[in-house]
Amino acid sequence: MEVILREDVSSLGKAGEVVKVRDGYGRNFLLPQNKAIVADSSNLKRLEAQKKMIETRRAKSKVEAEKIAGRLNGIEVTIARKVGAQDRLFGAVTKGDIVQALQKQGVQIDKHLIELESAIKTIGVFDLAVSVHPEIKANFKLWVVREE
Repeated sequence: MEVILREDVSSLGKAGEVVKVRDGYGRNFLLPQNKAIVADSSNLKRLEAQKKMIETRRAKSKVEAEKIAGRLNGIEVTIARKVGAQDRLFGAVTKGDIVQALQKQGVQIDKHLIELESAIKTIGVFDLAVSVHPEIKANFKLWVVREE
């Protein structure tokens, strides 16, 4: 099945591209979630007319991502937690906790953009990366400290 992507899909391609996918993936995931439309002749003609809009939207999202990355680069965030033996946390610091701490500093991002392999369970300093755009990454420091 050939589909036209309506938005960027990390495993397939960028918005506006015509890609070939398995029938089930297209019918059960891409089409119901409006991530793609069927690539028939009328939709292909419409795609040609919308290419400029797609490029404009992509450029605008890249500019916004550069602004967010500029605010994120070099920022330091501190999260205080209760600590037990061997400086292990009671619980863990998750992506949701990090997003809340960033919001307190005036930076709004989605928690899915933070590149964190597993929850943080010890105190210390961590360098974290955020994929604010497929082409743009930002880095910041996270301090996990003992709660007094």
